[in-house]
Amino acid sequence: MHTHLENQIAQNLPAKPLQYWGRITRLSAQMITIDGLAALASIGDIVEMRGVNNHSVFGEIIMLTPKEAIATAYGEVSGLTTGAKVIYHGQTDPRPDITWVGKVLDHSGRMQDGNLPEQGNRPAPLKAKPPSTMRKAIGKRLDTGIAAIDTFLPLCQGQRTGLFAGSGVGKSTLLAALAKGTNADIVILALVGERGREVRGFTEETLGEEGMSKSIVIVATSDEPPALKLRAAYLAMATAEHFRDQGLQVLLLFDSLTRFAEAHRSVALSAGETPSLRAFPPSTFQALAGLCERAGPGVDGKGDITAVFSVLVAGSNMEEPVADMVRGILDGHVVLDRTIAERGRYPAIDIRRSVSRALPDCASKEENQYLSHGRKLIGAYEDARSLIQAGLYQSGSDPLLDEAVIKYASLDNFISQTKQDGAHAAFQSLKTILTPEGTIEEYIVQDTI
Repeated sequence: MHTHLENQIAQNLPAKPLQYWGRITRLSAQMITIDGLAALASIGDIVEMRGVNNHSVFGEIIMLTPKEAIATAYGEVSGLTTGAKVIYHGQTDPRPDITWVGKVLDHSGRMQDGNLPEQGNRPAPLKAKPPSTMRKAIGKRLDTGIAAIDTFLPLCQGQRTGLFAGSGVGKSTLLAALAKGTNADIVILALVGERGREVRGFTEETLGEEGMSKSIVIVATSDEPPALKLRAAYLAMATAEHFRDQGLQVLLLFDSLTRFAEAHRSVALSAGETPSLRAFPPSTFQALAGLCERAGPGVDGKGDITAVFSVLVAGSNMEEPVADMVRGILDGHVVLDRTIAERGRYPAIDIRRSVSRALPDCASKEENQYLSHGRKLIGAYEDARSLIQAGLYQSGSDPLLDEAVIKYASLDNFISQTKQDGAHAAFQSLKTILTPEGTIEEYIVQDTI
């Protein structure tokens, strides 16, 4: 009998007039060696393995030799034996449709009740190549409703940003705020390796009806095999590419690149690759770069994929392999700091450690001057925080610190705002904080970021 998962995969597969098959020659928990398909199969092809009592397990080809194909299973392999029949199914690509908006889909593009949503007219390759190197430049600012991002860390059309955070510092809440506050045409939210019990709470409570109204959520839970987590990640990217090619502005919220890398590592090591940096094989970093490169600006006449990729960092260690690799790929990074979260300010964005490479180009000269001055005030206060709290601060010794002491609380409150009416309104609020009584020349050294 087929399991629920296997029935989903089977119904997605195209009918084939001819059936090709091979036999299992070697079997382990993570790797199945198949004889008879090496000359036919390609990496990423789907196979169906028939075990005892006609029990079927679907899997994916991850390695080829001149004589054998190596697969990883999508389900439990306990019912399989050596000599079991393996049926070749080939590639299966999704067919995204606008009716997917508002739905939660699994790695195979099915709804949570197991039914297949309405299918579009055109398949979207799971592992497509990035757009031409002659793609458009990064576009204008997106409005997100989050004051800190609309000003200090702008997110522009086609930009790829990393969200670096440990556990429990408000990452999911910030992603939901981006989904609800953005003026992008459609939001694709990928939850890769998410805890199953939290998916419903996130979609119904954190994201809510407002966030779901223009979002497609694609989920692979933490208990599912690594190959299915990778499939969910590629499905999310393929869906984003589909709507980009229709001329839409797409916001891709990807949680998380770390779990994607861990899933890829598991599959790659099963295929016999040699681990290098902290047990990650070289192909994992190539896969990360390839996935991120597929997001970004489209070519002329098409839309863009603006992407926010979350990265899990233990203890705020930005030098971890995945974090270190991703910073060089992306167009900026937003760092969530635990100490900021512990004092009750959300989103816990550390402005000093966060960077948007869209600046200074996406802001006016005056806006850049305000941003520069705001950063200086935040830096001056936080450098002297211990002195201020100990009562050792003496007014008049440093004009910049004097101003920082006066305005820091207002700046801190400004950064916590997530209900702004776009970048223009956010800048007006920032200007009010920085120049409450006079003109910009009274407060700002005339330079730009």
